[in-house]
Amino acid sequence: MSVPDQLRYTESHHWARREDDGTVSIGITHHAQQELGDIVFVDMPAAGRKLKQGESCGAIESVKTAADLFAPVAGEVVAVNADITDAPQLVNEEAYTAWLFRLRPDDAAQLDGLLDAAAYRKLAGDD
Repeated sequence: MSVPDQLRYTESHHWARREDDGTVSIGITHHAQQELGDIVFVDMPAAGRKLKQGESCGAIESVKTAADLFAPVAGEVVAVNADITDAPQLVNEEAYTAWLFRLRPDDAAQLDGLLDAAAYRKLAGDD
């Protein structure tokens, strides 16, 4: 299973990547997309929405199930990946490139409280 070292992870199988402009890109992990199966729809939070850390903010649906999306850190949504809206299967093709939304964190230090790659591998059973 692929688990990039430069990302941070949540126990709910989301990843977070700090961008050069200070925003945080958020997606679901390779493990999550494998468990979901073929993704057919993603409901993402609207730009401008303020999220609390851990807040449910959307959903991702596959042919066999649906799962909530959660905010790994608190902040304001500044962008939604329109490519995913138009072609949700991109998440299955490359989970770590297919970011879902970006937010400007209220406290960038919250990222440091997320799981590192080694801890996520252990959680996902790939240690």
